[in-house]
Amino acid sequence: MLTNISNVLRACAQRNGAAAVVSARTYADFTTEATFEIKKCDIHKLDEAPATQVVMTRDEGLKYYRVMQTIRRMELKADQLYKQKIIRGFCHLYDGQEACAVGIEAGINLTDHLITAYRAHGYTYTRGGTVKEIMAELTGRRGGIAKGKGGSMHMYTKNFYGGNGIVGAQVPLGAGVALACQYQGNNELSVSLYGDGAANQGQIFETYNMAALWKLPAIFICENNRYGMGTSVERSAASTDYYKRGDYIPGLRVDGMDVLCVREATKFAADHCRAGKGPMLMELQTYRYHGHSMSDPGVSYRTREEIQEVRGKSDPISLLKDRMLSNNMASVEELKEIDVSVRKEIEDAAQFATTDPEPPLEELCNHIFYNDADLVVRGTNPWTRLKSVS
Repeated sequence: MLTNISNVLRACAQRNGAAAVVSARTYADFTTEATFEIKKCDIHKLDEAPATQVVMTRDEGLKYYRVMQTIRRMELKADQLYKQKIIRGFCHLYDGQEACAVGIEAGINLTDHLITAYRAHGYTYTRGGTVKEIMAELTGRRGGIAKGKGGSMHMYTKNFYGGNGIVGAQVPLGAGVALACQYQGNNELSVSLYGDGAANQGQIFETYNMAALWKLPAIFICENNRYGMGTSVERSAASTDYYKRGDYIPGLRVDGMDVLCVREATKFAADHCRAGKGPMLMELQTYRYHGHSMSDPGVSYRTREEIQEVRGKSDPISLLKDRMLSNNMASVEELKEIDVSVRKEIEDAAQFATTDPEPPLEELCNHIFYNDADLVVRGTNPWTRLKSVS
């Protein structure tokens, strides 16, 4: 009997040892970095373009994959909660455009500054917010990133200025942040994002002018997802070359569905700004899978076949996944493990977002001012008084 037990234990040890060797060998056999050919950027008022031969390490690829999958799953869960009427009000989803947020973040530093419009969930995450905080903000709960008082369009983190609901209004604010960077001499820059629908606004052109005059360290990025609400760019703009709209400001047109293209273009623009050469304009050609907002089914002005074609040929997550697998930078099983981990994180965050309490009424007026004395705020009638605490 003891002999049999000994033989069984010895066999198990041999199998486990062999498995460990195979696992170690498999990990060691992964390519640690690879060179990729990416699409060349169109340029405006530039003598050279970002590189088309770029290097990505295995660790970078795994990070990009995880972050893009997290944004994708988070937005799909938001869609589900909205249809269950747990999330209410305005809600603009970012699925399909993940390569923009992840690529931009890979090309700048967390100490740099970023401001965007109302399609802000992805940037809130890449700028340091957690899935739990974002989901709880969407459901208006106390644990939300803006303590349940901002909702979908008004989320903030360090060096991230939202989430802005007024179309195009964030661009002059972003230039103001760039002016602050220049004034303080900290070698930081400001990224201002807007959509093709906002690109025709006068305030954006005024901002271009000031930024060029003062040589501000500002990157202006138009996320061209081909539709401003329900209107195609061809029907709303006499010129769809958004990267040339700065006229006297250099510009790049970039494949916004490829995280490596976005990363390299952003690095190129950041180097330009940090060298004191003034602002740079980028157009990211991308696509949103959902409608403009949750009130828009997204198929009255485009066909389901068009959406499926983009998913099939240009999906940013699939493109990165195929590159990593074909270059032996990851295994199918490893990427599946990431998918499972991400799904669990999203489910846990959704559970928190539906059980966390709503903020109490007495906190309604808090945080009107930063680091200021407490004050009394008049309510909806003269005899109602609310307290505001910084």
